[in-house]
Amino acid sequence: MTEARARRRLRVRGQVQGVGFRPFVYRIAAEGGLSGWVRNDSEGVEIEAEGPADALAEFERRLAAEAPRLARIVALEGLDVAPAGGRDPFCIVASGGGGGGAHVTPDTAVCPDCLAELFDGGDRRWRYAFINCTNCGPRYTITRALPYDRPNTSMAAFAMCAPCLAEYRDPRHRRFHAQPNACPDCGPALSLLDASGAPLRGEDPVAGALARIRAGAILAIKGLGGFHLVCDASHPAAVTELRRRKNREEKPFALMVANVVAAARHARVSPAERAALESAERPIVLLERHDPAADLPAGVAPGLAMLGVMLPYAPLHYLLFHEYAGRPEGTGWLGQPVDLTLVCTSANPGGEPLVIGNDEALARLGGIADAFLVHDRDILVRCDDTVAHVRGDALRFIRRARGQTPRAVALARGGAPVLALGAYLKNTVCVTRGDEAFVSQHIGDLDNRPTCRALEETAAHLLDVLDIVPAAVASDLHPDFESTRLAERMAAARGLPHFRVQHHHAHVAAVMAEHRVATPVLGLALDGVGLGDDGAAWGGELLQVGPAGYTRLGHLAPIALPGGDRAAREPWRVAAAALHALGRGAEIERRFTSSGAAAVRSMLEAGVRCPPTTSAGRWFDAAAGLLGLKEVMRYEGQAAMLLEGLAAAHGPVDPSSDVRLADDLTLDLLPLLGHLADTSDAGFGAALFHSTLARALADWAAAAAETTGLQRVVLSGGCFMNRVLATGVERHLRSHGLGVLEASELPPNDGGIAAGQAWVALMAGMES
Repeated sequence: MTEARARRRLRVRGQVQGVGFRPFVYRIAAEGGLSGWVRNDSEGVEIEAEGPADALAEFERRLAAEAPRLARIVALEGLDVAPAGGRDPFCIVASGGGGGGAHVTPDTAVCPDCLAELFDGGDRRWRYAFINCTNCGPRYTITRALPYDRPNTSMAAFAMCAPCLAEYRDPRHRRFHAQPNACPDCGPALSLLDASGAPLRGEDPVAGALARIRAGAILAIKGLGGFHLVCDASHPAAVTELRRRKNREEKPFALMVANVVAAARHARVSPAERAALESAERPIVLLERHDPAADLPAGVAPGLAMLGVMLPYAPLHYLLFHEYAGRPEGTGWLGQPVDLTLVCTSANPGGEPLVIGNDEALARLGGIADAFLVHDRDILVRCDDTVAHVRGDALRFIRRARGQTPRAVALARGGAPVLALGAYLKNTVCVTRGDEAFVSQHIGDLDNRPTCRALEETAAHLLDVLDIVPAAVASDLHPDFESTRLAERMAAARGLPHFRVQHHHAHVAAVMAEHRVATPVLGLALDGVGLGDDGAAWGGELLQVGPAGYTRLGHLAPIALPGGDRAAREPWRVAAAALHALGRGAEIERRFTSSGAAAVRSMLEAGVRCPPTTSAGRWFDAAAGLLGLKEVMRYEGQAAMLLEGLAAAHGPVDPSSDVRLADDLTLDLLPLLGHLADTSDAGFGAALFHSTLARALADWAAAAAETTGLQRVVLSGGCFMNRVLATGVERHLRSHGLGVLEASELPPNDGGIAAGQAWVALMAGMES
């Protein structure tokens, strides 16, 4: 008796293109004796499979349970259709169109299989800098449009040779439809150029680049999402010269090392940090240094207790270390100590967007780089390195970019598409589609025209590649941000509603969005500054946030900013304001060496040019100024980072009772600063500030929980990148019996603001 046959049409949505999903489907269908087909389209992957009912059920189970390692299935939908009656073998067919529901896969580090070939002297891809397969390599940064097929990528310019084409067409091969597939005979090639852009012929580009790096030169090296500026981290003169040429006074440089063994020479590496370093996403991970005063030149990360470290992720990076190791055969050397440590910093002079093109590199990096290691595969999307740290064995993002974007964030509810354009600092954009949010790579601070243009380009590309037409736009409340102005122009040109979202409301909403929370919560939003509804500078806020909006329940007591925005760059000014508020203004000129000390004291006494702010960031600055850590910051957040490092090095201390919580839920830290002003031990003072602030914030939220009945507290804003503070606040909140929600898929700083703006706009659209 012939067994009855059934046929199922399956739709797989999510990160399922460019990850080997179709050959995986082909293999399990063949193993199950099924007929039918699979293809990519703009929705994701579409399948029709026919065979015995039990075989179809097993096939569908395996689709979800055994998907390729880079695949992320968001939805698997099935529909019974009439059997075709055929018994032809299962096949992979050409890509089709669709309604735009597919995901773009992030770039991923070169996989172990490709590394084995890369260092196999008998392999045709030996030391080929563009080796890849369906399990690794560039994706997002080379993609123009979906579906993810070679004609829609920057690899369209390279026609595959016969052996590569045979791999590409073989469903059993791991390079089946690997769109960047290539080899030395048909693919991209490296070139080494001198400072003027002239080719340096007659030498191996990798060997020539390494020789120059070891001699103290600064090289511009083209990677996956842009160029890096690279020098030898153990060469003090090279590090100093890179700082001078890039006009980067004290901001820390990231390091690239060959492996975790090498990373452990410089810093402590926990199992969770090792897992992050070695992950396919390959972020820069902040690690605790063994001794900030030893090992590396002081210029790598001046005064900081943490080092930003990453492992190689592109084949070209591995080739530099392979060259240094003497070109050993096989991959055994990858687990051995390799002494080479490279400074590897983004090639974005003057805070402008990351350099991605060869001609652009010569024009914009002239005078910085001594030579250029380039290639002829175009980078279509700027994408900087992701930066993260590990806290509580969980990866916490500081900057979310390469390897992570534009990975979708699942939302509690869907709605009409929203384009949110972020804030001023650490700008990103976010677009929503149904119940998913797609947050762009880090764009940067909108303080120059090139970055503002990059904002427009990124928004346009994200909408195009995801095939989204926004029904609304959202932005910050501040009218002078370029992101707000762009939102206004887009809303006017397209006739769309424009949602202006208060900055700290968006901070809390971003965490709610990623945790799929659509019911009211309490929110502690602590950062440098954001425009309040009253026109004042907010930054230390206790909010109640829900789908209908937010209520400001309390805030930190205001502190004066003598000189306005200048005080945000000069912590001594905020410290002087604290002394004045404490009735100790006579100490200002004695404590601070600045020639402006007398003028600042006069401003404070007269109450002129001293706008108030509730910013938590400025209270950190005041503490750092009183403890003598930093009078003038050379980059944003420097004083707070130094303060955190001292507190971590000192270790825990019991919190002080030197805070005041008023009946109107205003939290005053001034008594604590008075204590710090009398402390001679800066390490103890830093630890005391953190422990006292952590308990005070938790008690503050607990008081609000009693009056509102809400039992969950969201922690958001840039201050919660501080591991000492975040750990302490979470511990104290849990001791009050309160639930805690923190950023995990997005940064807590302004890099997550766009997602919060989008969530608020979605909720407003549903309420209206």
